[in-house]
Amino acid sequence: MSRRTDLPPLNALRAFEAAGRHLTFRAAAEELGVTQGAVAQHVRGLEAQLGMRMFLREARGLSLTEEGRSYHAAVSQAFAQLSEATARLRPAPGHVTISVTPTFASKWLIPRLPGFAETHPEIDLRVMATERVTSFHSDGIDLAVRQGEPPFGASIRADPLFRQDIVAVCAPAPVAADDLPLGAEALARHTLLHDTHDLWPRFLREAFADVFPGPLKGIRFSQTTLALDAALAGQGIALASRFLVDRDLAAGRLVQVVAHGLRGGRDFYLLASRTRMPPASVAARDWLLAQADPQ
Repeated sequence: MSRRTDLPPLNALRAFEAAGRHLTFRAAAEELGVTQGAVAQHVRGLEAQLGMRMFLREARGLSLTEEGRSYHAAVSQAFAQLSEATARLRPAPGHVTISVTPTFASKWLIPRLPGFAETHPEIDLRVMATERVTSFHSDGIDLAVRQGEPPFGASIRADPLFRQDIVAVCAPAPVAADDLPLGAEALARHTLLHDTHDLWPRFLREAFADVFPGPLKGIRFSQTTLALDAALAGQGIALASRFLVDRDLAAGRLVQVVAHGLRGGRDFYLLASRTRMPPASVAARDWLLAQADPQ
């Protein structure tokens, strides 16, 4: 008879392995989803087949015999090897690395990540927040969101994501609702929050036809997300793309203080490689495009 046919039943070995870890039939039964009696019966059958006792039944529970302890170590190792081998056969979850700017990450993407995880629990999304231009090949990037103007290159697929529609926003506290929208003189009395895009001069020229009084005063930040955080804290008025502040406007955390909206020339695009698009990247791209502005 071959050695394989001498093996005890798998269910008996599973019951023995679980009981040996917990040293109670009750806990083993709960783990395996069977009755305590079933575990005890499997163990008794195993002991009968092997012709020796695996456990000592004591008042406080079970204890392994010397033979049982040695056999349990071998059975546990065998189950661990089976689990590892099975895990290697199963397809790994899809990994998608997306490169976005810090402002896009904090103000748009992060609040929506629970929705992505609910829709695609099989995808491990990795967010790389950086202002620098990334390389799909050398940086291992699958997708990227950037402002720009097409074409982006023959090897890059670019899908429009959001229009750049700049609005002026601040927390409700510094301005009274009855005073909105603010005129040029009223706006000049508030602190203007600047970022590296430096759009306030153009915004004011278009909104007030070159009649904005006095020099521009305010606070300067290195990133739009910092200017928006300052606006949310009631420290002044910031400029930002409307899609980045839609949720805060709808929730009343921010208000639009000037009716004018500045139409920028550099819209937001979702970029991907034309030559390397695994299924997980396609699924993530489709989800992002579903959140985009209607074109």
